[in-house]
Amino acid sequence: MGEVKLLGAWPSPFVLRARIALNLKSADYEFVQETMNPKSQLLLESNPVYKKIPVLLHNQRPVCESMIIVQYIDDAWPTGPSILPSDPYDRAIARFWAAYIDDKIRLHRSDLVADPNLIRLFPSLQTIARAQGEEARVEAIKQVISEFQLLEEAFEKCSKGKSFFSGDSIGLLDIALGCFLGWIKATEKKTGVKILDPETVPHLVGWAERFCADSAVKEVMPETEKLIAFAKAKFQPPSK
Repeated sequence: MGEVKLLGAWPSPFVLRARIALNLKSADYEFVQETMNPKSQLLLESNPVYKKIPVLLHNQRPVCESMIIVQYIDDAWPTGPSILPSDPYDRAIARFWAAYIDDKIRLHRSDLVADPNLIRLFPSLQTIARAQGEEARVEAIKQVISEFQLLEEAFEKCSKGKSFFSGDSIGLLDIALGCFLGWIKATEKKTGVKILDPETVPHLVGWAERFCADSAVKEVMPETEKLIAFAKAKFQPPSK
C-alpha cells in the first residue's frame, strides 16, 4: 500500500480514530508525534487550510479531518473488516450519529496539545463545573445523562443485539464515539460525575468494555491516569 504516516499526538481522540482504523485494517504506518507548539513544517505543508491534526500521509498525499481519514482508510484498504456498513441506509444512520457525537459531546477541534481553551470536555460537562448551587448542578448532570441516553437508544437500534454499534465488529460509529472513552473516564474521575453508568446506559457500559478490550484499540487507547496527568501538567494555571 506504499508509505503511510500519521501526524498526530497521543492524547488526541481525533488522532485515535485514525489509529484504530489503521489497526483494524492491519496497516503498517509510522506514527509521527506532533508537539503542536511550534507546529512542524510537515504539518503546515500537509494541512495548510486548518493546520491541525490528524493528517494521514499516504504515499505523500495528505488526507485531513478524522472522520474523513477513517472513511478513506476503509476505501484505500479494502481487505480486512469493513468500517462503514455495506447497506446504504445503515451507512447513512452511522454517519448521522457520528455527526451527532461530534456536535454534542466532542472536545473542541483539535489542537489538543496546543491551546488550553481546547481541553473543554463536553459543553454540558462545562455547565456542571460552572454550576452555582446544587440545583443547577443537578440540572446540568441531567443534561449530560440525556445526551448519553440518546446514544444508548442508538446503540440498541444500530447494534441489533450484537456487540458493537456496527454489529459483530468495530465500525464507523464505534470509532466515532469510542475515541473519547479515555477522556470520558478522565472526566468522570475529575468531576465525580458518572457518565457511563450501568443504571442509566447499561448497553453503552458493556459496549465500552468490549471496545477498549479489542486488539485494534487496547494498545493505543490512552490510560486514564496518563490523560489526567497530561491535562494537569499542560493546562493547570501556574501558581502565584
